[in-house]
Amino acid sequence: MDHPRQYWLRQLQSLADPVLNALNRGELRKTMPQEAKVDRSDCSCMEAFGRLLCGLAPWLELPPDNSAEGVLRRRYQQSALAAIEAAVNPASPDYLWAPPGTRQPNPQLLVDTAFFAHALLRAPRQLIGGMSRDLRTMTAELLCRSRVITPAPNNWLLFSAMVEAALLKMDFPADLTRIAYALRQHDQWFKGDGIYGDGCNFSFDYYNSYVIQPMLLDITSLIADRSEEWETLHRKVLQRIRRYAAILERMIAPDGSFPAVGRSLAYRCGAFHALSTVALHHELPEELHPAAVREALSAVIARTLDAPDTRDSDGWLQIGLCGHQPAIGEVYISTGSLYLASTAFLPLGLPAEDPFWSAPAEPWSAVKIWSGGDMPADHALQDL
Repeated sequence: MDHPRQYWLRQLQSLADPVLNALNRGELRKTMPQEAKVDRSDCSCMEAFGRLLCGLAPWLELPPDNSAEGVLRRRYQQSALAAIEAAVNPASPDYLWAPPGTRQPNPQLLVDTAFFAHALLRAPRQLIGGMSRDLRTMTAELLCRSRVITPAPNNWLLFSAMVEAALLKMDFPADLTRIAYALRQHDQWFKGDGIYGDGCNFSFDYYNSYVIQPMLLDITSLIADRSEEWETLHRKVLQRIRRYAAILERMIAPDGSFPAVGRSLAYRCGAFHALSTVALHHELPEELHPAAVREALSAVIARTLDAPDTRDSDGWLQIGLCGHQPAIGEVYISTGSLYLASTAFLPLGLPAEDPFWSAPAEPWSAVKIWSGGDMPADHALQDL
């Protein structure tokens, strides 16, 4: 049996290849399927691009080496930069923003501009540093175009904040007010025990993992040294996501399944974006051993991406959580949406010698508990 890292790499390649290869040919808009309940063709390609890069970026950011994986990674670094150029160049057939002069672009474009921006934060050396001056300028211009979209008073505030964070990282003028507003609102929406509301209300779904906690962590990491307020908030955000990671890990059943509750289940293993983020940052809580988390995530990836009919005959993801299940997709779900699954693969940004990859396999919490093993009691994390 392959080492888990090789299995993860094969899975990530199978996600990346249809999207990157089509963009490299200038044919994403022409060839990507448009499975959806309503027409989403004005935003679905941007979804596939932004979401894929968001998960791929940490692996691309690893230092160069001459191993077989290093050679493969160089190829994907070059492919990702070519894809960015195709996506942000207004003269490209695959320019992924709304056509010039569009007065009311689809609000979904803000969402996936933010996922693209998150990728830039996660791979500043390889993506931002690999851009020519002209490409950096076109990228910044595309990011700025998202400012015409007013975010809803919920997790969408973080999309505007993430765009500004990427502009800040790229040394372009950024609107720090958008960042401050999003962070302060989410701090007010914290409900306790590692969980935020999606706006003022609580929603029993995976949006704390899909969006809220990973974006909060990486934005506050970027600006923590700018003021005592942001440093204090970053410490709280980190404590909260560590607790939430522990909750997510306990939700992974011995067979790799997890509770199918809430919106956007078609993001598949992307439901564990927050757990993968914490592992990438070496911030797993003490009770979670990296090798056990690796095995748990491997089981989730297999359960959600190896089921029959997960992909079509050309390798594109199809709507579903375990196989092809079109009814599970909400009206905002389309083929491009599904590539948020890539965010489960963030720990590939850790080198092969890291304990996450090198330590012997361990059972995760549910495997221990449901095989009769003894486990410490789980406790809520109070006032933060």
